[in-house]
Amino acid sequence: MKLKFKHQSYQTNAVEAVADCFAGQSQSSGIQYRVDPGRSKTGEEQTSLDDSGFRNNDVALTSAQLLENIHAVQRHQNLPLSAALVNDKKTGCPINLDIEMETGTGKTYCYIKTVFELNKRYGWSKFIVVVPSIAIREGVYKSLEITAAHFLEDYGKKARFFIYNSKQLHNLEGFSSDAGINVMVINVQAFNATGKDNRRIYEELDDFQSRKPIDVIAANRPILILDEPQKMEGTKTLESFKGFNPLMILRYSATHKTEHNKIHRLDALDAYNQKLVKKISVRGISVKGLSGTNAYLYLGGVELSASKPPVVGVELEIKQKSGIKRVLRKLYKGDNLFDLSGGLDQYKGFVVADINANTNTLSFTNGEELRVGEVTGDVNEAALRRIQIREAIKAHFEKEQMLFNDGIKVLSLFFIDSVAKYRCYDENGETSGEYAQIFEEEYTSHLNEVLTLDDNPYNDYLRGIEVSRTHEGYFSIDKKSKRLVVQRQEKNPAKPTTWMLMT
Repeated sequence: MKLKFKHQSYQTNAVEAVADCFAGQSQSSGIQYRVDPGRSKTGEEQTSLDDSGFRNNDVALTSAQLLENIHAVQRHQNLPLSAALVNDKKTGCPINLDIEMETGTGKTYCYIKTVFELNKRYGWSKFIVVVPSIAIREGVYKSLEITAAHFLEDYGKKARFFIYNSKQLHNLEGFSSDAGINVMVINVQAFNATGKDNRRIYEELDDFQSRKPIDVIAANRPILILDEPQKMEGTKTLESFKGFNPLMILRYSATHKTEHNKIHRLDALDAYNQKLVKKISVRGISVKGLSGTNAYLYLGGVELSASKPPVVGVELEIKQKSGIKRVLRKLYKGDNLFDLSGGLDQYKGFVVADINANTNTLSFTNGEELRVGEVTGDVNEAALRRIQIREAIKAHFEKEQMLFNDGIKVLSLFFIDSVAKYRCYDENGETSGEYAQIFEEEYTSHLNEVLTLDDNPYNDYLRGIEVSRTHEGYFSIDKKSKRLVVQRQEKNPAKPTTWMLMT
């Protein structure tokens, strides 16, 4: 299968924004230099028939010319004009450009295309993509692979690319000596961690002819492309960039933490207005204190029908043989919550007076009122989480029913505060956490409402899936050292993790 890429104007704009900042720079195939050949084990300098390398040509424009170009780009983008070139003292780089692109708009594609465009216009050929994690590193490498044929058609060239590995330093030889486009992908841990393998980039290595890898890299005056720079803003990390001797630093992110010279902006609103990403709907839940009562109530929604009066979905407490439980009930005008609850005193006077579909409100004869999404009474965190999970399941079913016949699969993503609340590990193996149990209870409850006696494809689809197969988690603990990673995770319970509902 061959992927077909379309030329999108908004992506072209991002590429041209960077390239136009250097208008007036002469085109050069690179400055030829003698690559450090290193020394043999006896200490003698190595000799080679061809030690020539090709580094990036220096930026010939003056600071005033650069700033003038940046201003022209900013005016075209309707961005605030930079007062001056931002020289990042921590990185030691005098040219720092920010490109803001909303998630999902092809940020990786844009900076790969920018590599080709900068090479076409100005001859720059040495690039390093720095990423904050191994997962992103692998994604960038994959993007370089699948776009290779596409950019060959557009630019008539292929880039040589590789992932930096301290055990495969022969790639650095090619990076230095090759005159074509060269892209090295490196995760920040490879040069900013204290492990033995990570320190190798700064050490004179016998298997690298007594050279330091960082020195060989720096001789090329590479252009650094930072993917998600807000995740790489520690002082140690920023100062580590000095060792790369960058010609310039291009920062790509949807959420820049520190601003330099911003030359392109495609924020969430722009992306939505241009129909580049879908709108995100938030179903809010608010806690309301009804005066003089501790009655627990949650108003989930108002349902309308052409042949029936309005009905509301309300969760209330009901006395049962096994104790008091919170149960979802459909209420109509005139329903008495005291009777429905089995005679619980907290619901005395709560008789449905009106259901207003225009304002999404439920009114009682005692004067109390609830809006959709409001919850009152004894509301703890567990109750709120159950409501949130229930509402997400409800919204998922609604969307799935609408799209099922179009063959579109619906996925719902949850951000949770602790892995252990979804998946637990003990001496007996894996067990379901609190959220997973709540999910299965609420899913089963809503499934019974959705299923009908009809034999149709959607009902058959739902009946064919076990509840336990409708959800799964994706966590760092899904590795061999499970318990160890769980302990690390719990030290920072506020760090969001995710799991995905799939039906």
